[in-house]
Amino acid sequence: MDDRRYTFGTFALEVVMIALAAVFAFPIYILVVLAFKSQAEWREAPLSPPSDPYLGNFQTAWHDAYLADALISSVTVVAGSLVVLVAVGSLAAYFVARCKPRLGYGLYLFFLTGLILPFQLALIPLYQLMRDMGLLGSPLSLILFYSGLQLPFTIFLYAGFIRTIPKTYEEAARIDGASDLVAFIHIILPMLRPITGTVLILNGVFIWNDFMTPLLYLSGSSWATVPVAIYAFVDQYVTQWGIVFAALLIGIAPVMLAFLFLQRNMIKGFASGIKG
Repeated sequence: MDDRRYTFGTFALEVVMIALAAVFAFPIYILVVLAFKSQAEWREAPLSPPSDPYLGNFQTAWHDAYLADALISSVTVVAGSLVVLVAVGSLAAYFVARCKPRLGYGLYLFFLTGLILPFQLALIPLYQLMRDMGLLGSPLSLILFYSGLQLPFTIFLYAGFIRTIPKTYEEAARIDGASDLVAFIHIILPMLRPITGTVLILNGVFIWNDFMTPLLYLSGSSWATVPVAIYAFVDQYVTQWGIVFAALLIGIAPVMLAFLFLQRNMIKGFASGIKG
């Protein structure tokens, strides 16, 4: 007898899941619908789909919120931070995963403390340090901040993945005369592609969406990131939700595209870590 029969419990579970999906999808639906409606149309029928998509909201948001400059700033900060995190995090995790067990375990616990301690404790001292170094108002201050903040999490992901890779690959390279660094760059690093996708997505989304740190470090400069630019823009158009939602859609579009492009690597990275 097949135990996988369609029962009332299965039907009830499906209904609950559909209801939860509708609850989560409703705000996204409102965001998209109002972004493509004129102010007169969304006041008459705010929940209905737009009869004729209106692109004026996006034009106004693009010019008045200076989103072109904000996108360049956010991309600069995210790209610079991710390059540092992948380069330093993968190499540090390789050492942690391959060194002597006691030393590796001690270093692993040391980096894990970076996940436990709240970064708000060092927010003011770091701000003063950036000020004394003359980096306030520069994207370099955010790159340094995010690289240090997310490095423990990056090492945690990479170390767990590297432990699943057999050491025979590196031993064969050493027999051929390769050093540890050469073996890592030419053998191990290409094998880290799945977990690298996970690192890029998780860290990239966090850095892109962060609001407080760019507001503090880049206040008064021309390097405002997307969340800060949208925050300043909302005060001007607080009653014109179509324009505000259009700005939000422009702000989240790069993250959504990156997620769609890297989601397979992200799933493979999680699956490999769980399997290991």
